[in-house]
Amino acid sequence: MSDFPRGVRLGVDVGKVRVGVAVSDPDGILATPLVTLARDLTADPDRVPADIAECARLVAAHEAVEVVVGLPVTLAGTHGPAAVHTKAYAQRLAEAIAPVPVRFVDERMSTVVASRRLSERGVRGRRQRAVVDQAAAVEILQSWLDAQRRRTL
Repeated sequence: MSDFPRGVRLGVDVGKVRVGVAVSDPDGILATPLVTLARDLTADPDRVPADIAECARLVAAHEAVEVVVGLPVTLAGTHGPAAVHTKAYAQRLAEAIAPVPVRFVDERMSTVVASRRLSERGVRGRRQRAVVDQAAAVEILQSWLDAQRRRTL
């Protein structure tokens, strides 16, 4: 995969309450869950929110070469209020991790798919809520990795 540089990528699922984070292996083959962060909703606009600061720390700790953020496109293919919210979050994240690039990927149904897969594995209720954001981040990152691999074949 000559067009696909080696390096760790982070996948991010931005929610109103939590942010799920996944990480890939350096070869870009497999995404795995990393952490769920509580959103810092009380942040002063002049201060970097704690969840974004933690994402930046994770980017540095894993020496990530890119961050892939799921963009919640509507089923009709348009960008609604959730996409606007996610783009604003990604902009703040990009400022915190520059020069590491932030990419968007269509995340339609990622949380639904993640919830279904967790349910199939017997993870339900409170246990599922604790990890569904990480699982959605895995879905987002894995779909992006697979698309990059298909593109370079």
